[in-house]
Amino acid sequence: MKKRKQNTNKQFPKKTVIYISVFILLFAILIFLSTTVFARVANKLACEKDFEDFTQKNQKTIFSIDKCVLFSNCNVSNKDGLVTNLKIDDLFQYTDIALFINNNSNENTLENTLKSVKIDNIEFTTKPSVGEQKLYYKNINSFAEGIIPSEDNLIEKDLDFSISSKDNENLNTPTLYNNCANPITLSYVNDKIKTDYGISNVSGSITYDGSLLKMCNVMLSSLNAKISFDIYITNNLNQEFKCSVFIDIPVEKDGKSLYDGAISKEEKSNFKFIRIK
Repeated sequence: MKKRKQNTNKQFPKKTVIYISVFILLFAILIFLSTTVFARVANKLACEKDFEDFTQKNQKTIFSIDKCVLFSNCNVSNKDGLVTNLKIDDLFQYTDIALFINNNSNENTLENTLKSVKIDNIEFTTKPSVGEQKLYYKNINSFAEGIIPSEDNLIEKDLDFSISSKDNENLNTPTLYNNCANPITLSYVNDKIKTDYGISNVSGSITYDGSLLKMCNVMLSSLNAKISFDIYITNNLNQEFKCSVFIDIPVEKDGKSLYDGAISKEEKSNFKFIRIK
């Protein structure tokens, strides 16, 4: 009688295979959850550390901008013409800006004096519908004068200031005293609002100010503009600070407008420099 050959290939019961598969799946899920939770905990701890570091650095305000002075007006680059027939070659609107940096101390120390100052990230967040907009550095001695600053002081992308401790420094180029004695002075210019524009039948004298806008049929709403930029300060301890500034160009104030002439505005601001390093 022939013997049946014994099958040497043992097979696991189906239940055992299922148990092993479920175990492997659960183990994989456990590893995934552990990794995810660990990453979240690590991120939370990192955020808490960054917050504590930020709070530690900014326990007190070293630098701030507490006052902002704005002066808006208009002028023309060409004032030739007859009394009764005026030709405007270039009508521009300008707003001179003075930002007063406060170092919040009666004494000058390495902590509250300037080593370097830079303006960056300039953006016209709201642009007028007429003209060409530019931002310049302006000598404080020419503040509120109806002139377009030299092209040498045009701010293309950013602006680095020279820092001085001398008295009576030449301010024709961007310069700040290290003790924050003089403000940051800029000039926003909206150029070429009207070019080769003739005004006929002019009666009386012409005043070269905002009233020209009305004579040239320029709507005030077409001049609405907003500017933003960042100011970076490094003090003499090599600590770095940043302040974001937002400015609305004034064309109206207290029921009056540029149609009535010039607008002068002094604002209490609350721009604080945050220590970033």
